[in-house]
Amino acid sequence: MSSDCDCDCDSDSDSDEGMRVRREVLGDEHVDRAVAGTDAFTADFQDFITRYAWGEVWARPGLDRRVRSCITLAMLAALGHEQELAMHVRAALRNGLTADEIKEVLLQVGVYAGVPAANRAFAVAQPILNSA
Repeated sequence: MSSDCDCDCDSDSDSDEGMRVRREVLGDEHVDRAVAGTDAFTADFQDFITRYAWGEVWARPGLDRRVRSCITLAMLAALGHEQELAMHVRAALRNGLTADEIKEVLLQVGVYAGVPAANRAFAVAQPILNSA
C-alpha cells in the first residue's frame, strides 16, 4: 500500500481472512497491483471489499468457491461488467472450473439475461480461456 494510505487493512480477523481469500481467488499479482494502487482516496474502498466481499461473503461456508465463481460469472456477465468478468474468469479457473463449465455458465446467461450479454461475455472469456 502507498505510504499515504491511512487504512489498517490487516488489523482484524475479517480483514486478514479477506486478504487471504482474496489472494487465493484472484492471485497475488492482481491483489498486489490493487494494493499498490491504493491511496487515501481508495483506501476505504479497498478495506471495504477486502473485509466484506472477501472476508465475509467469499469466506462463508455455505457455498464452495466453484459455486461462488459460477454465480459471480453469471452476475457480472448479466450486468455487463466486463473488466470484473475478465478478472473472475481467471479466478474461476483458479477455483477449479473448466473452460466447458464456464461456457455452460455463459450459455445460461444467454437464456436468462439475454443473448447480447452472453455474446459479450463469451468475447471477454474467449481469449482468457484460449491462453489458459
